[in-house]
Amino acid sequence: MHKLYYPEDKLPLSRLAPMGMQHVVAMFGATVLAPILMGFNPQTAIFFSGVGTLIFIAATRAKVPSYLGSSFAFIGPVLAVTGGSPADIPYALSGIAAAAVLYAAAAAVTMRLGSGWIDRLMPPIVTGAVVAIIGLNLSSSAVSNFINRDFALAGRADALNLLVSGVTFAVAASVSLYLRGFLRLLPILTGVIAGYALAFALGLIGLEQLAAVRSAPWLGLPPFTAPVFSWQAVLVIAPVFVVLVAENKGHLEAIGGYMKRDMSKHLGRAYLGDALATFVSALGGGTPQTTYAENMGVMAITRVFSVYNFIAAACIALLLGLCPKFGAAIQSIPAPVLGGVTVILYGLIALMGVKIWLDAKVDFCSHKNLIIAGSSIILATGLGVKGFTVAGINIAGIAFGTVLAVLLNLLLSFGAEDPQDDAACDCAPEVK
Repeated sequence: MHKLYYPEDKLPLSRLAPMGMQHVVAMFGATVLAPILMGFNPQTAIFFSGVGTLIFIAATRAKVPSYLGSSFAFIGPVLAVTGGSPADIPYALSGIAAAAVLYAAAAAVTMRLGSGWIDRLMPPIVTGAVVAIIGLNLSSSAVSNFINRDFALAGRADALNLLVSGVTFAVAASVSLYLRGFLRLLPILTGVIAGYALAFALGLIGLEQLAAVRSAPWLGLPPFTAPVFSWQAVLVIAPVFVVLVAENKGHLEAIGGYMKRDMSKHLGRAYLGDALATFVSALGGGTPQTTYAENMGVMAITRVFSVYNFIAAACIALLLGLCPKFGAAIQSIPAPVLGGVTVILYGLIALMGVKIWLDAKVDFCSHKNLIIAGSSIILATGLGVKGFTVAGINIAGIAFGTVLAVLLNLLLSFGAEDPQDDAACDCAPEVK
């Protein structure tokens, strides 16, 4: 097992650049996809992801290794406000800013009173389920990129795509398992480079994509948009902060579990950093921010938790936001290449939720725990990105599953106690 680098550990500058780029590659697909789905400008979203990550690192006093990117939990509520019209995005921005204010209030309470109230509201059974839901909800995206949207091998083009995704997956997995030294810390970046090279050789990168890279300017500010206040937008979007509270807590527990370090004392500042990043992003026309599970997957596979990695990644993201040519090059990465690495990353995210349960010794012979975890995961995964629409408002699977897990935990904690909570597990095999 190779060395584990903790948040405070410094790395040579020669290593920070490629490792920071690896984190940028890991977050890029989702951070660009979310604004596209919501009608935001991807270049602006990338720029504010870098700004938000630096804000987060400063707010947490460089104690919490995380990258902040576009949140998928806001897609449904934002579209409910904008109707898909870019002209209405300023109204949605006021709702996002309001969510950030409520998030900051939760941060202030946590910093003053400790994380006990959050632990009661969202015990490990809930946070583990939320993290698992994130990975499972992203699984359809990974598989559709790995194979195709029809999940069918119908011709030569599908076979070539499958070859590229398979080679990307194999290279990333092999680098992580078999190489030694510094290269072993770059499995995702190495896999993407190998997959991109193969895709280029097979002609899977279109001429229009290459032309977009050539024609894109080297330097240019992203388009900024100011929020316009709307009570309707505030009422629809602001409650989504609850999802970010659960996500951030689950991510912090997962990171702490991998490092064997209690991170709960940093929860309030992690909330504050995320809230400030989201608020600043909303002021300039960026997407709402959240700590990214994709980058947690990179940390888990490389065992490098140094915050300096994320400072480097944030600086690279800022350059992407200011350099349209660089952004166009990243956006030219073919879907099969992304599929090859996201199958690994999203699988790790789902298993992080399981690890939270294992570390907390969650009793799965408890009927209450089985109902909370099982029903929220199944419903959220079934809804997926399509989500659940009621009265014209769409709730994405991740948001629906998160809220359901929290509510079920609260509701099932009242009334008759589960007789298996404090007793030996009846379903465990008897040891003779």
